Amino acid sequence: MRAAVIGAGSWGTAFARLLALAGHKTVLWARRPELVEELRRVRENREYLPGVPLPPSLAFTAGLGEALEGAEAAFFVVPSFALGEVARRAAPHVPPGIPIVHLVKGLEEGTGRRMSEILTEALPGHPVFVLSGPCHAEEVARDHPTCVILAGEDPSLGERLQRELMTPRFRVYLSDDLLGVEYCGAVKNVLAIGVGIADGLGYGDNTRAALITRGLVELARFGRAVGARPETPFGLAGLGDLVATATSRHSRNRAVGFRIGRGERLADILAGMRMVAEGVHTSRWLYRLSRQLGVELPLCEAVYRVLHRGESPRDQIDRLMLRPPRREFP
Repeated sequence: MRAAVIGAGSWGTAFARLLALAGHKTVLWARRPELVEELRRVRENREYLPGVPLPPSLAFTAGLGEALEGAEAAFFVVPSFALGEVARRAAPHVPPGIPIVHLVKGLEEGTGRRMSEILTEALPGHPVFVLSGPCHAEEVARDHPTCVILAGEDPSLGERLQRELMTPRFRVYLSDDLLGVEYCGAVKNVLAIGVGIADGLGYGDNTRAALITRGLVELARFGRAVGARPETPFGLAGLGDLVATATSRHSRNRAVGFRIGRGERLADILAGMRMVAEGVHTSRWLYRLSRQLGVELPLCEAVYRVLHRGESPRDQIDRLMLRPPRREFP
């Protein structure tokens, strides 16, 4: 398979490496020509994925046309805020009818649109899939055993992509719940910020376990409200990714929460970050949508109040703990 990977951050670079080592003719597109020059010269993405050598078969370019020429599949791995613009720029170069796969765990800021909706609008006539699950770039790039979920609405094409993407260290499961997998990938980032806040406050394993468990309840509750398959929140896209994102030192969302819990200001944290923590703006959208749907998401609301209203993290923990008593499973 000839594959175009659009986006040379840590995850885009790790995924392009995986495809190239699996024998696919892979081109990695980077927005900045100077990054492309460095990638070609040192065969390593020192800025986003240091210490990982890139295979000689992996090609690099700053031209979307060159990246997509003859491509049999295109993989978009750019931040949610940039996806629409990049997809529109890529549109004239995308070969007709090829599958489009995105690896983005976020929602469009301001509208709350899912990434598949953005891609369908920018690239009409192309089947769209999402690849999600617990897959930190730093670990995929070092060939740690990883399981992910590929979701889309074309089962036969999904099965072909599944076979192409599988390696001895990268196992791909298939789903037709595109909506549910995308929403799980976005909402778990908000919950991971909440776990990071509790860790930053100095709370321990009891608190972390409670937040992850009750966060899973919120994932399932929100999934029902938006029409996701009931099993999706309990699979790789939901529980699996929530555990990885809420507990890992690689997680940008957890790191933001941890620093908030330690007393830093959100604006200062974001100003110093090179990569994007998708859960920050997703929390604002999720708060609005949960109100519209009448869905109770107390943990996600607490994160929203801390991030966007400047409320005290300790006060939000107290508010959560002092809610009226209830049954665990109504």
